[in-house]
Parts: sequence; structure tokens; C-alpha cells
Amino acid sequence: MEKLIEFIQQPWPWWISGPLLTYIMFSLLYFGKGFGVSTNFKTVCNILGAGRVSDFFKFDWRDQTWNLLFIGGTVIGGFIAAHYLTPSQVVDIAPSTIADLKAIGIANPGSSYAPDEIFGVDNIWSLRSMVFLLGGGFLVGFGTRYANGCTSGHAISGLSNLQKWSLVAVVGFFIGGLTMTHFILPYLMEL
Repeated sequence: MEKLIEFIQQPWPWWISGPLLTYIMFSLLYFGKGFGVSTNFKTVCNILGAGRVSDFFKFDWRDQTWNLLFIGGTVIGGFIAAHYLTPSQVVDIAPSTIADLKAIGIANPGSSYAPDEIFGVDNIWSLRSMVFLLGGGFLVGFGTRYANGCTSGHAISGLSNLQKWSLVAVVGFFIGGLTMTHFILPYLMEL
């Protein structure tokens, strides 16, 4: 039993997680479903009555019940993994990344998943955190709607279905991520 717990607490190798993702994608294709986390926001808006305000939200939300259950399982699984299966919140990152993060003001890179300089309780109401949380939230919401899907929908489901627009979206996600990391993040850390 101790060996099983030790195995579960480690990141799973590609030869376990890869086939599991493949199985899920083939199952979704077989049942004619598409995968995407942002679809759940649209579904929740529909459930809360947004269909009365916008035609975009007019659809039968019951067709997305499986996706809502998936997201619920993701939240519960994440909680269990973070609180019961993760022996430490320390993140193993490359020494060069640690040096880069220290250079822009992150005091203890890798000591936790979210840096205290941005997301810590003492800093949550700072201008920097507000820019990250409100500005980032707006851009993610706008970008998800504009791209007609999120990173998981395009990168996992769309590419599996060989959708050319998903390839364009994924390339855009990478360009945006690299731009943020190398050009915008260092500037925002100076706020």
C-alpha cells in the first residue's frame, strides 16, 4: 500500500497519462462530443437565465450535463490531489527559471504554486495583483470567446479532430504566452 501511495504522489509518466487522454478523446469522438472547459461557463450562464438576454446562450444546457460533471470531477480531483496526494507545494523548476524569476522580483520561486508577491494575502489588493487578476480574467474571457474555445478545447479536442482553426488558436496561445512571459510580466512586476 505504501508503494501505491508513493506512486500516486509522483507525477505520472507519459505512458500512463497519454493513453488515458487518448482513451478520453476517442470516447468523446465516438459519442460525438467535444471537450472544452470554457463551454461550462456558457452552460452556467444559460442555466442562470442568460438566454433571455442573448441568443448566444439559447441552447439546451442538459446536453452539456456530462461536461459539468467533468468539471466538478476536476475540481474535486484537484482538491484531493493538492490536500491529500501532494507531499509538498514545492514546484521543481529549472535553475535558470529560478534565476529569471528572482530577477523580476519573485523572492522564492518554486516554493509554492502561486507566488506570494502576486497572489499572497498581503498583496492581493495591490495594483499589481489587480492587474493580474482583473486584467488577466478579462483577457482570458475575451480571448476564449473570440477564439471560440479555450486552450483545452482547442489543444486537446480541436487538434485531435484535426481542426485547422484549433491549430491557429494553439499557435496564438503559445505566441501570447511567450510574449507575456518575456515582455509583459517583467514590466508588470515593477508596478
